[in-house]
Amino acid sequence: MKICIFGAGAIGGYMGAKLAMAGADVSLVARGPHLAAIADKGLTLMEEDAAPVTVPVRASANPADLGPQDYVIVTLKAHSVPPVVAAMQPLIGDHTTIVSGVNGVPWWYFHKIGGALEGTRLASVDPGNVQWDGFGPDRVLGCVVYPAAEVSTPGTIRHIEGNRFSLGEPDGSKSDRATALSQALQAAGLKAPVRPRLRDEIWVKLWGNLSFNPISALTHATLDVLCTDPGTRAVARAMMLEAQAIAEALGVTFPIDVERRIDGGAAVGAHRTSMLQDLDANRPMEIDALVKSVQELGHITGLPTPTIDTVLALITLRARVGGLY
Repeated sequence: MKICIFGAGAIGGYMGAKLAMAGADVSLVARGPHLAAIADKGLTLMEEDAAPVTVPVRASANPADLGPQDYVIVTLKAHSVPPVVAAMQPLIGDHTTIVSGVNGVPWWYFHKIGGALEGTRLASVDPGNVQWDGFGPDRVLGCVVYPAAEVSTPGTIRHIEGNRFSLGEPDGSKSDRATALSQALQAAGLKAPVRPRLRDEIWVKLWGNLSFNPISALTHATLDVLCTDPGTRAVARAMMLEAQAIAEALGVTFPIDVERRIDGGAAVGAHRTSMLQDLDANRPMEIDALVKSVQELGHITGLPTPTIDTVLALITLRARVGGLY
């Protein structure tokens, strides 16, 4: 089984290191100083209190160097994927599975969902249908990413917490390809359950990302603060309730309520969300995948999103002023 991780930053690097340590045939697409360090010394993983482990792994900035794969696991930021679909083609053979480990509403959301919205395309996350046409929705296997990690120095990944990568077919089946990848990830010490209702998990994670990320970027508050301050907690709650109405209209079931989800965010502590980190580092933020996509789903379902609309307008302008959108 040949596995290529496209976007071997924090999460992709963590997964790649674990697979390489387990002896899997894994390769990485990376770039810049990070790629140079991996090529020179190997990929180093620092986990909790364990001693750092360095493992050699094949890596390149050019997908053509790596050839067709059985699985291509995409761990880029959502807005970074459409521009590289053409460059990814050398990795894709007749039987390649594209594993979509990207935050937010996925471009393939309405593939094999059934009903009147079957095959609906989402312009907010796949402008011009680049992924739908360039990958093909039948190739896709969904993935919800839970670990937290960071690139502490080029070539070195520091694992912070979590080791679960939930997998799921768009039609909910327990396919051979999902089972095989699950087994490979489990052999590497990762949790990789195959879920029959992956969209439910997508929404529970999105619930927090939709609200906590833009609010934190606008206020510079950490999770514990924005989830307990009465004003920002009320804004997050309103956004989440609007999103919940949309998701339930699409057949999603939430296993917890809004208050518990916000309390869970507060329990994380003084965490700076990914959008706040991107803002501080002058990197483009995942606004479209995390926020605008839910607004688009509101339009599709005919449900109002007044709070989401307001916060989206504010964070979009903040990003544009900083040249990050």
